[in-house]
Amino acid sequence: MNCYFKKYTLLFRKPGGTSRGVLLSKDTYFIICEEDGKKAYGECNLFTGLSYDDREGYEEKLKEVCKRLPVEKEKVLSELHEWPSIRFGVEMVLKDLENGCRQIIYPQVINKHGFAIPINGLIWMGEKQEMMAQIASKLEAGYQSIKLKIGAIDFETELELIRFIRTQFNADSVEIRLDANGAFEFSEAIEKLKRFSDFDISYLEQPIKAGQWHQMAALIEKSPVRIALDEELIGVTNSEQRHALIHTISPPLLILKPALIGGFASTVEWKQLIEEKGGSWIITSALESNIGLNAIAQYTALGWSSFAQGLGTGQLYTNNFPSPYTVDAQGLHYHTERSWDFSLLS
Repeated sequence: MNCYFKKYTLLFRKPGGTSRGVLLSKDTYFIICEEDGKKAYGECNLFTGLSYDDREGYEEKLKEVCKRLPVEKEKVLSELHEWPSIRFGVEMVLKDLENGCRQIIYPQVINKHGFAIPINGLIWMGEKQEMMAQIASKLEAGYQSIKLKIGAIDFETELELIRFIRTQFNADSVEIRLDANGAFEFSEAIEKLKRFSDFDISYLEQPIKAGQWHQMAALIEKSPVRIALDEELIGVTNSEQRHALIHTISPPLLILKPALIGGFASTVEWKQLIEEKGGSWIITSALESNIGLNAIAQYTALGWSSFAQGLGTGQLYTNNFPSPYTVDAQGLHYHTERSWDFSLLS
């Protein structure tokens, strides 16, 4: 077996606005293992400025991993806790190899009709009218769960956008989710949460920056809106730290991004921890290509959550890989009659 990696730059169809800035492109890496004339693919989704392993030596680590993988598969995987995005890719490529190099990662979830997962519609940050147009488009398409990225424009304008949805649809018809990406100061967060609560918000992700465990716990205790942890989980790489975080903050909801938290084994651990506390979870992609999204979707289809998932990002790029997936207001759909095209990686 021969293993190597390739860097690939994904290009956004439209600029993606968040409170951390505007995204025009996104680099990712693929581990490719060739065996008996077949290729298996694993995506190491490095998210610049956000991934715990966004640091010196990343490509050198990938070279080491690819050199050792043919002989030391499970041993390599067990040593990658400090390299979560690489661990995600290695888990993926090993499962692809195990299942015949067909990008079938969890075969038990694929029946003759494929599968489907309910998802939310994502609204990127931008000028007011641009965001309003995105919202109107999603509502017209029939999305029943809308997620708005907030925190980078005027707060009153954000309230207007939310009010625009609620004047047409109540909470029983359309769920509203908010993602602040840590944009609020602790001193202002509770007042903003109170104002959001007028609009039957389902939850708000990461109101303040990660690492402020006691402040986050205080917000969760006082907030009239359910708070979800997202960036808070990044870099929490061992079981002891994870138990401490859940015990200290007592969150009602976790946003789980396998590429950022160390792959599927880590995701399983976080799910168990939050469920033991009576909370829940949502699986969300982190701007992977369709290769990474496919693995996350199949993993998500293994379990059950009462929430729509955050897996609608496959159509963001002009140079994504043709895949068996389609997306609409009813969800992310895997079609068994559709095939993959990896020619862009040749």
